[in-house]
Amino acid sequence: MAVVPSGTGVPAPLPRVGAAGDPDVAGWSRRPPTPDDLRWDVLLGVSLFVGAILSSVMWRVTGLIPDPAEGWLSALLLAAQTLPLAVRRRWPSAVAVVAGVAFIVGQALLVPEQLFSNIALFMALYTVGAWEQSRTRAFWVRAVVVTAMFTWLLVSIFLAATDPDEDLGLDRVGAFSPFVAYMLIQLLTNVLYFAGSWWFGDHAWASARERERTAWRTRLLQAERVRAEAQAVALERLRIARELHDAVAHHVSLMGVQAAAARTVLGTDPARAAAALGHVEESAREAVVELQGLLGTLREGAAAVSGVPVPPSAPDEALASLDVARIPRLVEQAVAGGLEVTYQEVGEPARLSPLTSLNLYRIAQEALTNTRKHAGPSARADVRLRWLPGEVELEVSDDGGTARRAAPAPGTGMGLAGMRERVAADGGTLEAGRLRRGGFLVRVRVPVAGGDGAGRGATTGRETTDG
Repeated sequence: MAVVPSGTGVPAPLPRVGAAGDPDVAGWSRRPPTPDDLRWDVLLGVSLFVGAILSSVMWRVTGLIPDPAEGWLSALLLAAQTLPLAVRRRWPSAVAVVAGVAFIVGQALLVPEQLFSNIALFMALYTVGAWEQSRTRAFWVRAVVVTAMFTWLLVSIFLAATDPDEDLGLDRVGAFSPFVAYMLIQLLTNVLYFAGSWWFGDHAWASARERERTAWRTRLLQAERVRAEAQAVALERLRIARELHDAVAHHVSLMGVQAAAARTVLGTDPARAAAALGHVEESAREAVVELQGLLGTLREGAAAVSGVPVPPSAPDEALASLDVARIPRLVEQAVAGGLEVTYQEVGEPARLSPLTSLNLYRIAQEALTNTRKHAGPSARADVRLRWLPGEVELEVSDDGGTARRAAPAPGTGMGLAGMRERVAADGGTLEAGRLRRGGFLVRVRVPVAGGDGAGRGATTGRETTDG
């Protein structure tokens, strides 16, 4: 029996990203063949059958095979070996068994064909390794077929060696006679043939699994990117919410105090009432400017997504100018609103990043707003800005007045949370809590660019719920 190794693996279809599960879990199976794969299989089976018939006719013409099988029987056995390949990816194990049985029967009945029948058997065994979903079944089906083939080969070699009438024109004398060498060549050829079909099949299965693994990881990366984008949007919304909270709470609280003062002195001191109303107007104007700046930020973010450019506006520039240099102005507004506040700046100012400078301004604004809300207008507050080696310290404290010592006003809890997030973004420390002598303290330390600074992102002190 002369067996000629031939053929290579059939490429598997490209995976659709995200359509399959994790290929590393137990029980993973390869994607079913596509309609194009099935059509190519039909073409393969029919082509091999036509080729096998033509090869069989030519072998008969040569007359090298004495007493070959009848033509109709040869055609039937060749059909059984080749035509099942039309459904090889649907039922790979069944096709391999049918092709193997038909191959052995054809050899036993001297069907005059060697080339295409060997190709068909190779493809059948390869397909079991490449497409059989049950890997246990794939192993045992190939093991049974290969064992049967080698059993038939050894029986054929034994019969040829013991039959004196078998004449191949080869000398049989000696332990390593030409006849023995010929039989060893047949044995080696079959070993390479079946080992090749086994290895190529398993390699095709492993390659398909690796493609699925790559597709699965691509899906995970895409999901992670979507999650990161959603987190970035959420963080931006939180930042804008903090900005809105700081701007609205400060200005509305200040306008409320000034409006109350104007109403109190409206009948007795119109000049003071007019001044208070002027402060209300100014606070309202500044609140509108800051809100427009935040809305401009949102508009620019939406334009970045849609790709439509939006020119910067004056309110955006006004919002960007909120920094530590505006803290004295913030103190003046608080004093104008009836709160007794002192301001002190110590040390040589250093360069701060725009974000850090804005965060310090907002923290001072929020702390003064909380003092006015919780301690009342009778409280006394101190604001200190200290420029230290490698860091800047902002401290806002109050004496508690009467309202904080009595019953704190209810708050939303966003104040301290917003401060904490701002300080963490700058890699600084936050200390917030009640003082033993009464009152409340907010102390922030933020590293200055180029300095060694203090601890990173720490929050200490006795925190309380604020507005």
